[in-house]
Amino acid sequence: MNQPQINIVVPLYNEELVFDELVNRLQKLMDNTRLSIEVILVDDGSKDNTAGKMRELSLKNEKFQSVILSRNFGHQSALSAGLNFVNASEAVLIIDGDLQDPPELLDEFYAQLKKGYDVVYAIRKNRKESYIKKLAYKWFYKFLKKISYIEIPLDSGDFSLISLRIVRQLNQMPEESRFLRGMRSWIGYSQIGLEYERERRGAGESKYTKKKLLKLAFNGIFNFSEYPIKVITKLGLFTIITSIIYFIYVVIKKIFFGDVPQGFTALLFMIIFFGGIQLFAIGLIGEYVLRIFFQVKKRPLYILKERVVNKEILDS
Repeated sequence: MNQPQINIVVPLYNEELVFDELVNRLQKLMDNTRLSIEVILVDDGSKDNTAGKMRELSLKNEKFQSVILSRNFGHQSALSAGLNFVNASEAVLIIDGDLQDPPELLDEFYAQLKKGYDVVYAIRKNRKESYIKKLAYKWFYKFLKKISYIEIPLDSGDFSLISLRIVRQLNQMPEESRFLRGMRSWIGYSQIGLEYERERRGAGESKYTKKKLLKLAFNGIFNFSEYPIKVITKLGLFTIITSIIYFIYVVIKKIFFGDVPQGFTALLFMIIFFGGIQLFAIGLIGEYVLRIFFQVKKRPLYILKERVVNKEILDS
């Protein structure tokens, strides 16, 4: 089979309800574009029949390659798995399987790639989600942009078209706690953002729970910012200065007024306050230690269960 120009990498987790619509839109895109495309579907340990549908499709249509993982390793690891099996000659389009990222933007992205950009990332112009969730996303990206030591574009996700040299660099980056949009920015080269209307899910509910979103946010903060560690230093200086000021206050009261401030409540407050700061500092350090702990184990990002390519099933 001829080498495709573009791979489309699609991570899937329990997306049986939206799978047929996803395939229809991808097939329509392939039929209507001059680009040669091969799709890489990655099943991230789905509990429904997503993997079965993928297998059936890949055995019938060689334009769809299926990568099935042994269990749920998480969205970022599933994306990394897909990138490891890229066979395109030019670039890779990364989209989510819920159809919130319209694959039809490929030609528009590709036009920017031909102008010399290595990364064409999508910027969400509007989210069709609850007000609270939109507000949380907005403030997180602003906070991350402020504290990060690299430029991470506001409200940009994994939806992007990236050149092969970006793919190669991502595949060589070994970190376990992955935040691909930050890693993509860290690599550099020429990058440009294009705005788009983020659509509603094709069907079903989001698989990114609050816990998973918080983990992803922490990976972005602790992997691409020195701010949390510097906060500990600032808190330490603050507690020392506060203690010195209070000590001076006590000495002045004793010398000039012959009185030492009394009060169990004030003492209890100071103990709790400084104890809380210490625990907070230990917690921040713990976030870094936790990432080091998982990184030094050097476990693989994912385990391949099965791969279906060129209408053939390949076991792990």
